[in-house]
Amino acid sequence: MDFIWILFAFVCGLGMKLISLPPLIGYLLAGFVLHFAGVTPDDTLHTLADLGITLMLFTIGLKLDIRSLLKAEVWAGALSHMGIWMVLFFGIALGLGAVALPFFSDLTWQSAALLAFLLSFSSTVCVVKLLEESGEMKTRHGKLAIGVLVMQDLVAVLFMAVATGKEPTIWAFGLIALVFLRPLFDLVLSKSGHGELLPLAGFFMALGGYELFELVGIKGDLGALIVGALLSGSPKATELSKNLLNFKDLFLIGFFLSIGFTALPDWPMFFTALLLAVLLPLKFFLFFALFTRLKLRGRTAYLSALTLSNVSEFGLIVAALAVDTGWITEQWLVIISLAVSISFIFTSTIYKRAHEIYSHKKDLIKRYETPERLKVDVMVQPEEAEILVIGLGRVGSGAYHALHSMAGDRVWGIDADRTRISRMRKEGMNVCPGDGEDADFWEQLNLSRVKLVLLALPSIEDSRNIVLQLKHCHFEGKVAAIARYQDEHQQLQDAGIDKVFNFFTEAGFGFAEESMLLIEEPK
Repeated sequence: MDFIWILFAFVCGLGMKLISLPPLIGYLLAGFVLHFAGVTPDDTLHTLADLGITLMLFTIGLKLDIRSLLKAEVWAGALSHMGIWMVLFFGIALGLGAVALPFFSDLTWQSAALLAFLLSFSSTVCVVKLLEESGEMKTRHGKLAIGVLVMQDLVAVLFMAVATGKEPTIWAFGLIALVFLRPLFDLVLSKSGHGELLPLAGFFMALGGYELFELVGIKGDLGALIVGALLSGSPKATELSKNLLNFKDLFLIGFFLSIGFTALPDWPMFFTALLLAVLLPLKFFLFFALFTRLKLRGRTAYLSALTLSNVSEFGLIVAALAVDTGWITEQWLVIISLAVSISFIFTSTIYKRAHEIYSHKKDLIKRYETPERLKVDVMVQPEEAEILVIGLGRVGSGAYHALHSMAGDRVWGIDADRTRISRMRKEGMNVCPGDGEDADFWEQLNLSRVKLVLLALPSIEDSRNIVLQLKHCHFEGKVAAIARYQDEHQQLQDAGIDKVFNFFTEAGFGFAEESMLLIEEPK
């Protein structure tokens, strides 16, 4: 029976990919198809789903800067959105009940308030998946969205504790000791090397954090997130996150499949779920309005709001609890599971064109910006730059250093990760923060002196989007990019990139060339 899950997940995921939709939509569809076909899942599927969510929260923690949660745009944006949304949806639900709409007419004011609360959350799984696939986890809008999700998760933990009557034990205070164990965690990771022991250490710490928090009466998922956050500054954090990436993605397929097994809907339930999905634009506009009032740039507010415009899987957990306690009927559990699925499809489909939409609507979006900018959003203009390296990961930073040794201060580096930029500035490098897909960034940048742009980015979609931005700015210099796979090489050339370097081939040439110097006779 396990093979049937894999077969349907693969076929449906591949089908969605072939029509340029995210595979996760196919996984959701596979769950509903299997349920309709009468397939009954066993505990294995739920175990995989739980593992996927635990690993996902752990890897979020590995990339999380705790100080970001103290920023007003994060905590004020998250909490004010939840409060305003709950008031609005509460009124809408009671209004729909007053006109005797099915399912809404049976709601009490308490159950309407509960629905408003659980629908105020955004999906951690969907948002992280979208940001990772687009390579935007460390961008300004990506970090803002993650910060809002973490704040929502903290509220969720408090609600679950109150709703279940499960209070943390006195031993929960002992969790403070984890902070002092941080050097020990770093030592364990460093001694694990680069092989199979490193991901195994990640599993041990993620699941260990989960079980430890459960033992003291706190939701285990929060434990995985906090342990990951404790390791976020570790030298091995990035490598560990990359090692766990494929495991996490594979296990999360179990989560998407499990949504389809929640229950089989009928047509009235389906139309009610569609009605909830129609309210997603309201969620978007509310986030957008709040973020712009908090002095964020229009683009940052727009992209963050778009990623957060969905229904959270946490809603299913709250709904199941509410059904058990008799607060809402079982039909609402089915409706919410459908709403979660529809919202995933909505967000995944729209976000693929998010940057293209912004390019066409940027004047309208920027109209809602406040005159005052946050200090962190004030752009630093690269001085006397003739060569720009976009993306300062291992490949990009290596290219920067090589070029800097030849061209000196005429070389500048640009990266969306402000933490990385801050570290590199301290090392004396000519770098500035910037998102290469940001149309505003390129319009404000003085490109008159720039002769060469190097795109050292892992996503070819990002590289193609940047080329479009450069064309819109009438850039007359040359553009070079890297490709990891042979099929990406032609796609990048077709996008208008002048020179494409195959990552692995060029590494081999460089290795051979440097090695030959060892045996060549000096002239």
